[in-house]
Amino acid sequence: MTEPTYAGIPTFLRRPLASDFSQADVAVMGVPFDLATTHRSGTRLGPRAIRAASLMLAWCPPYAWDFDPLERLRVVDGGDVHFDPGRPHEAPAAIRAAFAPLAERGVLPLALGGDHFISYPILQALHAVHGPLALVHFDAHSDTWRDEDGRIDHGTMFFHAAAQGLVDPARSIQLGMRTHNSETHGYRVMDARELHAIGVDAAVAAIHARVGSHPCYITFDVDFLDPAFAPGTGTPVVGGFSTHEALRLVRGLAGLRVVGMDVVEVSPPYDHAEITALAAASVAQELLAVAACRPAG
Repeated sequence: MTEPTYAGIPTFLRRPLASDFSQADVAVMGVPFDLATTHRSGTRLGPRAIRAASLMLAWCPPYAWDFDPLERLRVVDGGDVHFDPGRPHEAPAAIRAAFAPLAERGVLPLALGGDHFISYPILQALHAVHGPLALVHFDAHSDTWRDEDGRIDHGTMFFHAAAQGLVDPARSIQLGMRTHNSETHGYRVMDARELHAIGVDAAVAAIHARVGSHPCYITFDVDFLDPAFAPGTGTPVVGGFSTHEALRLVRGLAGLRVVGMDVVEVSPPYDHAEITALAAASVAQELLAVAACRPAG
């Protein structure tokens, strides 16, 4: 008998809980960190909420694909990264240390945040194996504001990632921005006005043209979505995108050489009827399908 969606241990898509990743293709890792937020907190509760929402998706494959990614990929849930919230400056090293063994073993990480800062130590871990990465970044904010080294802030980490060579801006693209930042730091920025104007298909073509065959990291901040579709986030911005548009964009990433992924900034205290958590879980499920379509080698 299949366990009801409302019962049992809420691992992501009911994947087995594992600490041994030797047989895994993908490890889902929760990162319950929200000490870098600049507005509303609560994303430390995001991984738990996304996992719980994913139980409603676990009974069947994502409908827009002609295969089940869970039949192509050995996916495990690695639980949450542990760190002491009373020592916030130790958290980046703890996150980096949790993801480094995955990168070294060739296990694809799918991180569930947590605030968006978590992408930075994950990129550090992946860079050590893959070198500078292409970044595909969905967000209402560029997260590239200039900052001094050492600060923990979810609005500056992609400035540092570019400055430190963790990502290659010439191979990277940011989509959906609805806040002003005059500096691009070499990233291709497709703001909300442009993305709304050209549509999903043209945006997908631009992503593939920019990234090419370069190893890439996909990061999806739920505030890319309009607050009507994702109210449960720390820094919502109106004028965003529907879940339908977001899922079409994510599906369009099939064929990219993905080496890491995350879904971040779900803040359950500000959610309603778990619609933000469900949106995030759905994006994460689609990302697994994208991972299943990676080119060999």
